[in-house]
Amino acid sequence: MARLTIKGVSKTFGASFAVRDFSLDVDDGELVCLLGPSGSGKSTLLRMIGGFERPSAGSILVDAKDITALPPEKRPTGMVFQSHALWTHMDVFNNIAFGLKIRRMPKSEIKERVENALALVGLSNYGNRMTTQLSGGQQQRVALARSLVLEPKILLLDEPFASLDQHLRERLREEVRDIQQRLGITTLFVTHGQDEALALADRIVVMRDGGTDQIAPPDVIYREPKTEFVAGFIGSMNFVRANIRNGISEHPDFPLAVPVEDGDAVLAFRPEALVLSPSKTPNTAIVHRSIDFGTHRIVDIDLADGARLKAMTPPDVDWTRGSLVEPTATAYFAFRDNKLIHQSAASGELQTNRVFGHV
Repeated sequence: MARLTIKGVSKTFGASFAVRDFSLDVDDGELVCLLGPSGSGKSTLLRMIGGFERPSAGSILVDAKDITALPPEKRPTGMVFQSHALWTHMDVFNNIAFGLKIRRMPKSEIKERVENALALVGLSNYGNRMTTQLSGGQQQRVALARSLVLEPKILLLDEPFASLDQHLRERLREEVRDIQQRLGITTLFVTHGQDEALALADRIVVMRDGGTDQIAPPDVIYREPKTEFVAGFIGSMNFVRANIRNGISEHPDFPLAVPVEDGDAVLAFRPEALVLSPSKTPNTAIVHRSIDFGTHRIVDIDLADGARLKAMTPPDVDWTRGSLVEPTATAYFAFRDNKLIHQSAASGELQTNRVFGHV
């Protein structure tokens, strides 16, 4: 289909940077998720690619052709917005056909392409319905069909499922991924939901303050976070502060090997890497609560210094509130000044198939 190249793109609003010197190559047929908190520049970047915002600096190319100065209607892109942006005075057919009519295509071709688009998104025979008669999920399918019917080289999705309930969101993202792979269309998907990014993406771009902290496939992002921010933003992560002396953490609960220069560090470990054992020693960790999710339990524990951590345990072991436990980290990361300075060998074995909403 197409290759997207973003070279040193920046966007300023007054004296503030929304996006700062951003560069990215998206391969033909690849689905890349832009992931980050609100205000990180995700949607602004997507709008610049779609032509709805002009970059303050840098260039955007599709198949090596510079499209930076082109208006949205002249770009080989299709954009699906969070708000659906459907016309309520038109039926489904005419919503989807609108762009084709602007291009003055023959009526017979318009009819064929609209019907094909409706079939693609699972809405055959819905053409005569008004958009107000559709559910939120059906409206989002119409918005997707309206973009796909124009046969764009690049598909842009700006948090399209944010307003939907969790089960519908999960089902639609699977359908979108199936459609994207079937068409082989190059896609950028903006989300602040880590579960969506991990489920959909070939690669994830973790954005912060208009720039990137890490760009990598989902499993690498999870198992090998390069910054403390990425570690805390993807999945659930426990953090404790410790002083490192002679290659050993001096934290009373986690005397871990950290072969780096002496000084303060942040130790991090996933809930599934935290093993709990019963303890009779005073001033150890105390169980705050235990939640049974069927396939596993999430146990909140309070350390003596007041820190609260999460551990993932088998479902058949019940941990009573107030019980004394000894936590052991089987895999861990160490960060200093937001940068990874050490990773235990076992960290690379952590699994990405976690139930993120539960931890």
